[in-house]
Amino acid sequence: MNVRTIVAASVFRGIQIVGFPLALVAYVLFVVKLIMYSRRSGASATLLASFYTRWMQHQLGTRRDEPCARLMMVLPNVSQLGLRLVTGPTLLAHRLTGYVPRIYRYPYEGVPPMKDQPAARTTFFDAALQRHLAGIDQLVILGAGLDTRAYRLPAGTRIRCFEVDTPKTQPFKREMLKWAGVDTTRVTYVPADLENADWFEQLVDAGFAPDKPSFFLWEAVTMYLDREAVESTLRKIAATATGSVVAFDYFSAELIEERSLFMRYARAVIRATGEPWKFGIDNTPPVRTRVAAFLESCGLSLEEQRNFGQETDRKHAMAGFVTAIV
Repeated sequence: MNVRTIVAASVFRGIQIVGFPLALVAYVLFVVKLIMYSRRSGASATLLASFYTRWMQHQLGTRRDEPCARLMMVLPNVSQLGLRLVTGPTLLAHRLTGYVPRIYRYPYEGVPPMKDQPAARTTFFDAALQRHLAGIDQLVILGAGLDTRAYRLPAGTRIRCFEVDTPKTQPFKREMLKWAGVDTTRVTYVPADLENADWFEQLVDAGFAPDKPSFFLWEAVTMYLDREAVESTLRKIAATATGSVVAFDYFSAELIEERSLFMRYARAVIRATGEPWKFGIDNTPPVRTRVAAFLESCGLSLEEQRNFGQETDRKHAMAGFVTAIV
């Protein structure tokens, strides 16, 4: 790191520290409105977990996502005042110094820590989709939430897009997309719950062709489902066309039960949304072998596995990212 970068980073952190008390109050307002709206409407509260990070990446210029930026401005479950106050110190510091904090600028050299998971997994999934784009006919986003990848594909793409999400969350998203002026004509929406066995049949009824190679994107979802639903979903994907791909992230079983103060707080917030963490994969080293065996039991072959956090004999990686092939 050169002297200019060190100075920029120091000034950046100084501005963040000065603005921290106001940002903390704003964060409370932000979370309270999010949870209250979720309880009133039934729309998922956790769908903002990845969306917020992508919005920040867009604002900081590390991942441009215009549909995401438009959506954020119309969401009724987001306190716009809270958003401006909680992000204000970071965005002001960036404009003054040009510095981007590490949490929003993956990829960088080395293994991303758990705190950088949202930006890192978005980068992993973007790269995985781009790598397989030429070989697929269909893109299926499972538990789509506020994912905007289907609206960022190249104009005139031949790929048919499907989004699967719960019957309460999906109408909310579609209404918000309309308010934001985002073109949705290339996407077929399938209202279905992944914990109900018939979601795949509903996908087929909507026009999905199981005999065509497809990419199933399943981001920030598995941890909220029970094991039976996760395994059933993977087996259904394994029964589709040869060459199809599924990309998903997961928590370790150890993380789900961890007793640290931070994880107790995180679980309390998640429980307050009504969407507790349920599923994790055994991350006992070597985790790649464990994940490969899990996928094989579901009829899939491991293509790529990355850790979030270092894996050592004493300390297990707390989460991971996977792509698997049919």
